[in-house]
This record gives sequence, structure tokens and C-alpha cells, in this order.
Amino acid sequence: MKQELVVATKNKKKLEEIKEILKDLDLKIFSLQDYPRAPRIIENGKTFRENAIKKAVNIAQFTKKLTLGEDSGLCVDVLGGRPGVYSSRFAGKDKSDLKNNLKLLQLLQGLPLNKRRAQYWCAAALADKDGLVGLSEGTCRGFVGFELKGHFGFGYDSLFIPHLSEFPKGLFKDKGAGFIIPKYKKTFAQLGPAIKHKMSHRFCALKKTKSTLIIYLKENS
Repeated sequence: MKQELVVATKNKKKLEEIKEILKDLDLKIFSLQDYPRAPRIIENGKTFRENAIKKAVNIAQFTKKLTLGEDSGLCVDVLGGRPGVYSSRFAGKDKSDLKNNLKLLQLLQGLPLNKRRAQYWCAAALADKDGLVGLSEGTCRGFVGFELKGHFGFGYDSLFIPHLSEFPKGLFKDKGAGFIIPKYKKTFAQLGPAIKHKMSHRFCALKKTKSTLIIYLKENS
């Protein structure tokens, strides 16, 4: 009999990614779509970690099942880390992925490549009915592109381009603090899940979570 895991999200695309990353584990995965009476979790934490823990602990207490809480977003260096924990609601009350992306482009308008450094960040928390079981984090550095490209993914995937390396100041004729060479010269939305799921912030965080899950499932089988 498969052991069960609740993913504390209603985001179908995020759920699909998590299922894909955890597919090698023998789990029956549920989401908040399966629990319409679950309490609404207000994501008012100051960090991704706080939000992830809040989701995991509260939903685990409600369902009495092992729960994964995940929070993630894009942090842009020149914007002081914004949109950060506000990534999904960056455009305000009438938010959408498109509106969030367009607002970001507007704020970065006119800035050269070296001023568009950013990192995707993910925190993943595991909890059961007795409390927090484990916490992991993952990041993926890159930069924000100049236009929306690609049809895969969600969030800021159509703008975010993962990089290969950063070269020191002076190596290129550039007035900034360095220059970024893209690894694929494509956004996550262009690369698609086959590549994204091997290098994304969510993959990095959940790869660590897998170790905790394996131990927990063995001890509670």
C-alpha cells in the first residue's frame, strides 16, 4: 500500500512539477484540491521558509497526514530582493503571471544585462500531525530577460534565464560588476520541464527533501 503525502497547494502547475520531481518515490500524492474544507493559509511570513513551514504544519494538523509545504519566488538583486515572498502577488489585487511579469519588466526597463541578476528561491517543509519533520532550501541563479519567451512552466519562467557562470569585472568591456553567460541562452519556459527539473530551485530543494522523506517513510511504514 502506497504511503500518502499531501502537498499544500492549489496551484496545479506547481503540483505537477512536485509530482514529477518526486515520481521515483512510492507515494500517493494529494493536494488542497482534495481537501476543500482545509483552512486557508495566509502567506504573511517574511521569508520563504516561514511560509513553507506554516503551510506544512497547519495542513498536516488538519489532514493528520504527512504534508509538504513549499514557498518559492524570484529575488532580483537590483530590486533589493523583490518581488521575493510577494512573487505570486507582485502586481497587486488583480495579479496574474502575465501582470507580474510585465510589472517586473517595467521596473527593469533600460537596465543592461549585468544589472538584471536574480535568483529563484525555494523552501520546502515537511510536517506531520506532531509538527515539523524537515526543512530544505534550493536556489537557481540567473538573470531576468528583456522579453517574455517560451510556453512551459509558470510564474516568472518566461523571463528567467539560468546562467553558466559569472566572470569578474574587467573581463568584458562592461561598466558593471561583471557579466553573466547564460547556460542555455533560453528561459525556463523555453527549456521545458525535462531540463528545468534537473536544475531549478524547486528541484534543488526537493532533492534534499527526498532524503528526509525516505528516512521518514521507512520509520513509519
